[in-house]
Amino acid sequence: MDTIALGASGPAVEDVQNRLVAAGYLEKDQVTGVFDLPTADAVEAFSRSVHLEPAREVDQKVWAALVDASFSLGDRTLYLKMPYFHGHDVRELQQVLSVLGFASGWQDGIFGAHTEAAVRNFQMNMGLPSDGIAGAYTYRALRNLHHSWEGKEASKIPVSMGFARAADVLESNAICLFGIDEFTRSVAARMSNLAQATNPASKFVSAEALSVEPDSTMVLVEVLVEGSVTTPSIPCVPYTDTDELALRIRTAIDAAAAAHATPIRIGVVLPSRQWIDAGEERSAQHFAITLLDGLCTALAGWRDAC
Repeated sequence: MDTIALGASGPAVEDVQNRLVAAGYLEKDQVTGVFDLPTADAVEAFSRSVHLEPAREVDQKVWAALVDASFSLGDRTLYLKMPYFHGHDVRELQQVLSVLGFASGWQDGIFGAHTEAAVRNFQMNMGLPSDGIAGAYTYRALRNLHHSWEGKEASKIPVSMGFARAADVLESNAICLFGIDEFTRSVAARMSNLAQATNPASKFVSAEALSVEPDSTMVLVEVLVEGSVTTPSIPCVPYTDTDELALRIRTAIDAAAAAHATPIRIGVVLPSRQWIDAGEERSAQHFAITLLDGLCTALAGWRDAC
């Protein structure tokens, strides 16, 4: 492209000015179609901000950076490719995923392998095809959850509560826990037993202990193991041993609530039936403890926020 410099005029200059407005370096009333001193000042400030050599004219490098900076979340389909997608929309995607509990590495505006993995996990969480492509369905799911991430930092849900502080959550939320095989049923039963031991008034109950069908006010939480057949459209949470688990559970519950599911139902997918080198019973107990802690943390204040 030809360099656009001081004194130039026309549609190309107006395009540059509009992109500078979108990036926050010019005001709308400064879009004149003439490359004037305020435009040159804005180009210089912008080039510094994206770690280019300070420039008061628009060459190929500055133009490419301006194009990247003017993309907003949802403007284009993003996926893993070489060279990587990069730009403001990628950084926004990374920030939103991080707030929802799906860390994608550095929020560097580059759609690399970590960002693709975060997109895949989010899609699984939402009951979407887990293809790692941020397209129309993924953006729609993110927009439906806007109240969960807009203006918020990644710490929007408090970290691990510990059972002693979870008593109120256990008593104020009706949860039905269940599995589809011997191991997952054991994890669900252990979660129920732990909840009862923490607070005898707990409403967290395993399906096998229910004497009646779950009603529409209960949240159904199915424990699964990777490779299990899942119900289409049911948000499935990829298990993690970190504080992100609570964020993921909260995101899945919000998604099911936004879809007006009755009752609300989510799945939590364990990576295997074995935790590290532990035996089956110890593994089931470990998963029960971490899942219950994550579920309590996710539900803290959830009814009030609905």
